[in-house]
Amino acid sequence: MKELKVDDLEVRIYDTRVQMGIAAAQAVGEKISEILKHQDSINIVFAAAPSQNEFLDSLSSRDIAWDRINAFHMDEYVGLDEKAPQLFGNYLKNKLFGKVNFREVYYIKGDTNDTEQECKRYSELLERYPTDIVILGIGENTHLAFNDPHVADFNDQQVVKVVRLDEKNRQQQVDPADNVCFKTIKEVPTHAITITIPALFKSRYAYAIVPGKNKADAIYHTLTSSIQERYPSTILRKHPHAILYIDQDSGSLI
Repeated sequence: MKELKVDDLEVRIYDTRVQMGIAAAQAVGEKISEILKHQDSINIVFAAAPSQNEFLDSLSSRDIAWDRINAFHMDEYVGLDEKAPQLFGNYLKNKLFGKVNFREVYYIKGDTNDTEQECKRYSELLERYPTDIVILGIGENTHLAFNDPHVADFNDQQVVKVVRLDEKNRQQQVDPADNVCFKTIKEVPTHAITITIPALFKSRYAYAIVPGKNKADAIYHTLTSSIQERYPSTILRKHPHAILYIDQDSGSLI
């Protein structure tokens, strides 16, 4: 494992994505145990993407006080049936939420007829249960959650909002390298509900888990471009307690 630091962001580089996922799960598990020494429960926001597979597999097998954890997820497609396998809530239910006994699991309801009310409902939950840990991915366009460059706002006053997805983001969802379920871009929803960047940034601790060759360009910009909404993930370099986990493939350009 190699380490470096860019501004405030710690970067840990592993030979393989399996090693990366196991190391990230160990670090998150240890942080959970540390926090629970000082408070009764903990609130965690999870990312949902194939990039999280190894991490979630390892985390779900760890000895953690799951019944003291409130679980959230950071984004969801709008307009898909509640049973659609592409829904991020369903992905997380399969990979983690349905495997262990959480205190509570709070899902974003992307199939609602009133997306603004759903944003309000989820915002109120996040304000009631302030985030202790956020688990992040980074998109090929450097998005965090579904804050694509054209809607990313480092000073957003909203906690949760509806966004239109950009074409690079939507195309990523049919990329065979990402093992995503959509067969054509026409099947990919055009809108989503997302937690905003300032709301994600409020988390006390942030862990970004980003393996794969298809993320090499995004990691390059995350670590070398100026901190700006054009590259939303660059904001991680200003978080006081953030760690970026990458593998040799995603770190190949740095």
